Amino acid sequence: MTRTTLALAVLLPVAACGGSDDAPGADASGDDAAVAGDGAPAPDAPPGAITLPPVNAGLDYQLGGAYDAPAGVEIVSRDRTAAPAAGVYTICYVNGFQIQPDEEAFWLAEHPDLVLRDGNGDPVIDADWDEMLIDVGTPEKRAAVATIVGGWIDGCADAGFDAIEIDNLDSFSRSGGLLTEDDAVAAMRLFSDAAHAAGLPSAQKNSAELVGRKADMATDFVVAEECNRYDECDVYTAAYGDHVLVIEYRQQDFDAGCAAFPGLSIVLRDRDLTTPGAAAYVYDGC
Repeated sequence: MTRTTLALAVLLPVAACGGSDDAPGADASGDDAAVAGDGAPAPDAPPGAITLPPVNAGLDYQLGGAYDAPAGVEIVSRDRTAAPAAGVYTICYVNGFQIQPDEEAFWLAEHPDLVLRDGNGDPVIDADWDEMLIDVGTPEKRAAVATIVGGWIDGCADAGFDAIEIDNLDSFSRSGGLLTEDDAVAAMRLFSDAAHAAGLPSAQKNSAELVGRKADMATDFVVAEECNRYDECDVYTAAYGDHVLVIEYRQQDFDAGCAAFPGLSIVLRDRDLTTPGAAAYVYDGC
């Protein structure tokens, strides 16, 4: 497959979104910037250029631990607590809709009102990942969450990352009806505005059912897990063209994707995203 390192620069409105230096891992400091309305960019925000990931480029997904990019890889996604990969386009992974276990104490102690709770007052849990859901169910709560996540995004920019990937956009579907699609879209718009204000593009992560609301979310490209397995890749490409990064966890889905979508960046990884040297480590790209 022919690789290209040409990144596409696009012009988007830049909106201000405040950071928070009390959030774990946040590197940003300074005054919080105002957001106009519930996710709308500030009216006086100047335009700024962002650079999308190169298309049809080697990809690696390193959320389980950072390591040197394999030969031929030009795009890497890493957790926000890791350093960007040297010499390649690096995407900063941020869990903006759910709470990773090592961050539970921060949210419960500092922002208990932003933890989604059921009728008994107990945190709502995503059972698959054992993660609490963040409450983005009102404009006020979305703004508060965006201040925290915006601080993380600013930290990604300060560290030298090239783009932002916000995970669990679809957590509303696991909220027991307490959150809606509109809540998720409005929150994602705030996160995208924060990314754009920091000069970084924002990815739609999974959630093929929300592709039609791309403009509402102000997302620029896609990070899609198993879109070949679930026959969703063409849904993403219809809206985002070849700016779709695909992670597959089964050989047959990887093989099918490489054949059907030769213009996309597709990687085969083990589901636990282990590092080289681990018995379960799997990596291949096309």
